[in-house]
Amino acid sequence: MSLRRIALRDFVIVQSLDLDLSTGFSVLTGETGAGKSILIDALQLALGARAESGVVREGAARCEIAAEFDISDKVAAWLEDQGFPIEDSLLLRRTVDADGRSRAWINGGAATMSQLKALADDLVDIHGQHAWQSLTRAAAVRELLDAYAGIDGTSAHTAWAHWREQRKALQAATERQNSLRHDSERLSWQITELDKLSPRPEEWSELNAQHGRLANAQGLIDAAELAARLLDDQEDSAIALIHRALTALRAQAHIEPAFAQSVETLEAALAQVQDIVHGLNQVARHTDQDPASLARLDNRLSQWMALARRYRSAPEDLADLHAQWRAELAQIDQALDLDALQRGERKAWQTFDAEIQALSRLRQQAAPRLSKAVTATMQTLGMGGGRFEVSLQRLDEPQAHGWEQVEFLVAGHAGATPRPVGKVASGGELSRIALAISVITSQLGQAPTLIFDEVDAGVGGAVAQTVGHLLRQLGRDRQVLAVTHLPQVAASADHHLLVSKQRSGRQTLSSVQTIAEDARVSELARMLGGGDASAASLAHAREMLTS
Repeated sequence: MSLRRIALRDFVIVQSLDLDLSTGFSVLTGETGAGKSILIDALQLALGARAESGVVREGAARCEIAAEFDISDKVAAWLEDQGFPIEDSLLLRRTVDADGRSRAWINGGAATMSQLKALADDLVDIHGQHAWQSLTRAAAVRELLDAYAGIDGTSAHTAWAHWREQRKALQAATERQNSLRHDSERLSWQITELDKLSPRPEEWSELNAQHGRLANAQGLIDAAELAARLLDDQEDSAIALIHRALTALRAQAHIEPAFAQSVETLEAALAQVQDIVHGLNQVARHTDQDPASLARLDNRLSQWMALARRYRSAPEDLADLHAQWRAELAQIDQALDLDALQRGERKAWQTFDAEIQALSRLRQQAAPRLSKAVTATMQTLGMGGGRFEVSLQRLDEPQAHGWEQVEFLVAGHAGATPRPVGKVASGGELSRIALAISVITSQLGQAPTLIFDEVDAGVGGAVAQTVGHLLRQLGRDRQVLAVTHLPQVAASADHHLLVSKQRSGRQTLSSVQTIAEDARVSELARMLGGGDASAASLAHAREMLTS
């Protein structure tokens, strides 16, 4: 799987470009300012890099970038999972308007920048011209070694976070022991006070209802008896009157059929009034005047009100407050249990320690392998006798990434003591070391396309020829695309792309074309001579291509 094609419209100084790419090792060359890195910049945008309005060609409304890749089973599975169409190839498109607004598509489906970035690692691995700068950053150095060792530090990070959490809880509990004991004693006393009451949820409203009934028992009985008499026990009671009305209507119902509905309604009303009378008699018979029960309720309500005032709470909230204090006391008791916290912290540490010990073993195994591989490559890059060393220094306290600080050391010549890369290597040496590491570590990646953007800066002569051979060797297994200014590197390529610029009215436009044979000889001669090709530079260029 590799990059098949890239197309640009109105991108920077490219008006229109549709370029098919080949497998193997391809180089891009051209004069300074021709735009050799434009293709790489465009490809990074297609893979989700941040876009700005400045990428739109002057005078154009928007730019468009399209990149087509071969498709792998892994990418196909990702497309299916994300709901994108699965085609014979993978097509990424992105547009950027002159006002900076950006849109993207994957196989014709609208996509987010995050989705483009999620695909990037499985498609392209880009080594920039300033790759050497990362050799002086501790985090980048460690990540490079971990990638070489095949280390995934996710579980170690998780274990570290858990251990830190447990340790923090233990330290906080240790420092707050006196305060926690005071809080525990206060809450225990308060809970004991409320335990005497044992308030239940909803009990306050129930107590008030019961108290109201007992306090007004005689009034309830009197009201029930009076109502029952008015409805039933008197000559002119409601029931008696309803009976008289029914008798009158029934007598005339055979003459006036409309009376039948009135009779039916009165019969229903009579039944309801009789039910009411029965209920009132029940209330009158079963409502007791119970001074003892009323006294007990008065006492309980008084306790309830006293505790509510003491703890500045509404009476109906006492039951919830009781439960809240119990929960707080349980938490404090847990914090006071230093043995349990210490056991939790030890267990978390043991888990974390096991993880980082495993990381240490993998780094200790990988460090000499990487040291040996980079040292061997340095010998071919004009640093004969030089030595590269991966140093692992144990930290005073482990971090999320483990026990080690990783540092790259280098000795520029035989007999020299390796010292930190940034302190002893020159700019050219740093570039060559970075190239050596890039070549070695690029073999580990999964991306089928490798791009080297002027990583050969600062080298020349026989070393440049070696760089070309290294990149061509990489091109046997994966697609390699390199931007270079070195004729020795360009001569080693399987395919040569020439970037050139032309004037079109008031604008300068850039174009890219594949060159071969005489055109390629002329370009190599220009690179050798730095200007118009001479007979000698043309002859030298032909010799480079045939050697």
